[in-house]
Order: sequence, then structure tokens, then C-alpha cells
Amino acid sequence: MKLRLLLALSLAPAVAALAQQTPQQIADAELPSLITIYKDLHTHPELSTHEERSAGIVAKELKAAGCEVTERVGKYEKPNLQCFGVIGVMKNGDGPVVAIRTDLDGLPVKEETGVPYASTVMTKNDAGQDVGVMHACGHDIHMSTFIGTARALGKLKDKWHGTIVFIGQPAEETVGGARALLKDGLYTRWPKPDYVLGLHDDAEIATGQIGVTEGYCYANVDSVDVSVKGAGGHGAYPHKTKDPVVLAAEIINGWQTIASRETNPHDDVVVTVGSIHGGTKHNIISDEVKMQLTVRTYKKEVRDVVLAAIERIAKGCAIAAGLPPERMPEVHVREDEFTPATYNNPELTKRVSASLKSAIGADNVVQKDPTMGGEDFSEYSLPEHSVPAFMFNVGAVDPAKAAESKNNGTPLPSLHSSKFAPVPEPTIRTGMIGMTSAVLDLMKK
Repeated sequence: MKLRLLLALSLAPAVAALAQQTPQQIADAELPSLITIYKDLHTHPELSTHEERSAGIVAKELKAAGCEVTERVGKYEKPNLQCFGVIGVMKNGDGPVVAIRTDLDGLPVKEETGVPYASTVMTKNDAGQDVGVMHACGHDIHMSTFIGTARALGKLKDKWHGTIVFIGQPAEETVGGARALLKDGLYTRWPKPDYVLGLHDDAEIATGQIGVTEGYCYANVDSVDVSVKGAGGHGAYPHKTKDPVVLAAEIINGWQTIASRETNPHDDVVVTVGSIHGGTKHNIISDEVKMQLTVRTYKKEVRDVVLAAIERIAKGCAIAAGLPPERMPEVHVREDEFTPATYNNPELTKRVSASLKSAIGADNVVQKDPTMGGEDFSEYSLPEHSVPAFMFNVGAVDPAKAAESKNNGTPLPSLHSSKFAPVPEPTIRTGMIGMTSAVLDLMKK
């Protein structure tokens, strides 16, 4: 009995010290190994739907942090694809359920950052083309921060209660990864969350800072294919043809009036023609022009108006050009590639923002304007799921370079750029402290 008492007394200071640990202290302690993981992930990126190695690292680290882990979660629309989703569950008694999500995939970009751990991976994409692969969107930062957060929360169980669901999501860049996890029972096979949290590194915000956006923060993203028909012939005799190139030009100009004349000026709309192809030779008027559009909106009703206007204007221009009904333009919206707008729940945003300010200082939490970029993080909080969600942005830029860019207008390498290189140590540390603090606030005892 005395021996047990003496042992307990000797361990008491260590136990007390462990119980008093802060997210900041744990982040500092874990940072060296997280940087090693980050550089490994950065050097070995994998394209969307091929994230087997990355998913294995995440699964291994979640298990080590104390999670019950399930691998190869997810069902894509295409049945021949394997889904490398990872779900980790950390339980700590009764209480709220909070989900934390990271993405896993890289991009078909050849890296040009010059960092010592740069990716040199070359592979074939799903179309059989040779491409470089790079974490040009910072998903390696996300995974490393995610792992660090799991470690921290595993060591801080005296400060929270409930269940944390860690979501390792594949195929964010090509859309479909979040949908695949939900299709495979994310909210039925595992506890349905009361809140969903995510973070994204930011190519404009300085390290040590976190950007927050209340309400809409990422846009609806639609991919639209348009085929403009014509009646081809010799370039010297245009009066004997119906030139689809000229018609396509008129249609493109007409589309630009959608934002300026058909929607409320307070509603954001982008209609961009990213690809246009027609004809084969200087003196031949072709029979067809093909275009690919990206369309960005926030509100569902605005999206409906814009997509309808794209088809109406295209057909109206064709009628004005004298095309017969059977030669009307064909407009195809790729619904399977649609990404819904991401909406940060205002109440949750305010609450988490307060915890972020406490964790890293009020001056380091900055307001960030909404962007017309897309994020399938939105899938976790669609109306049918009724789950409040919040994604914040972690600064990844050297503060001196961020200040220089702000002062003289010199653009910084953007996300998806071959030259985008986040500063790993402070970015991961800030993200880990921020996410850990947010979860502790939502699940505090």
C-alpha cells in the first residue's frame, strides 16, 4: 500500500503537468515530427482518386492518436474507382459530436518552387497523359495539421467530452470525394456531427494569422459544355455559310450581359469561357465550335437564372443568325461535377472566431472576403444534412512577402500555382492551435 501511495505521489506532478498542457505547448512539442510528415507528403503527392499512400499515412497517425479507424471509405459514381476515404473516431464520454475534415489529393502540376523537398513525381492522369504532380493547393499542410490536431485532442481529454469524427477526404480537386463519403454512410455508419469544421491554407494571408468569413465563403461551381452549330464552307464565300465562329463570338459577348443586366448587382456572378475550339485551317469555315465554361454563383436562385440565361442567349443568337431549329446550340451542364457553395454558419462562425482570438490573439484573426473559388466541404452541411459548418483560412505566406505584396501590388504565387510554397512550420502550428482550440470550445466540459 505504501509503495502504491509513494508511486502515486511521485507521478502526481507529471500527471498534473500533462493535464495543464495547452494547445500551444502541444503544438510546439509535436511540430518537429509534423514537419517531417509534411515534407514526406509534399514530396509524394497523389492525384485525386489515387491517394492510397497519403490515406495510409493519415490512417496510421489517427490510430496512433487513439482513434478507431476505418479505411477505404467512400463510393464514387463510377464503380470502378477505389475510394481512399479515412474515418477516425475519438470517443470521450457523452457530449456533442464534432467532425474535422482534411483533404488528401494533389494536383496535376509540375512543381517549380525550388524547395529541397519539392515533388518530382510524374505519372499518367486518368486520360493517359503524362503529368507532374504537386500539392499546389496545400493539402499536405491540411493533413499535417489534421494529424497534429488529433494528437493534441488525444492528450487533452480532460478538457472535452463527446465524440470527434476525423474525416480524411479524397478527390476534393476533382469534386466527388465528399459526396462519395456521404454516399457510403458517413452520417449513418458513424455519429452524425453537431458541427463540421475545416481549414484551408491561404496564399495571401501572412503566417500566424487566420482569416474568417461569415456566410458564403466559396461559390457554386458549374462546368458547362456548349456546342455551337453552323454550316461550313470556303472562307472566301462566307455568304454561303453560317459561320459558327462569328456566332460563338456573339454568344460570348451576350453572356457577359448576364451579370450586368439580368441579375441583381449585389449578387456575385462569373461566367468564364475557359476553352473554345473550332475549325482546322485558315480558309475553312467550320461546321461547329465547342466551348467549355466555368460558372460561379452563390445563391441557388441566382444559379438557376444564370444557367437558364446561358442557354437562352445561345439559342437566341443562333435564331438571329438564321440557324434552323435542328442546328440550335447544345448546352450541357455537368451536374455530376457541380460543387455547391460553401456557407459558414454565422452563429458557429462567431463562436469559433472568439475561440480563435483567444488562442492566437485578436489582432491575428482577420476578416477575409468571400471568394468565387469552389470547395466541396460544402457537401457536409447541405440543407438535407442540417449540420452547421465553418471553414477558416490559415495564413501560409512569409509576413515580409505578404506586406511587400500589399504595399506594391506584386502578386504572390496563388493556390494551384507551380510556385506556391507555404511556409510550413508557422502555418501548421497556427492551424493546429486554431483547430484544437475551436474543438475544445465546442466540446468543453
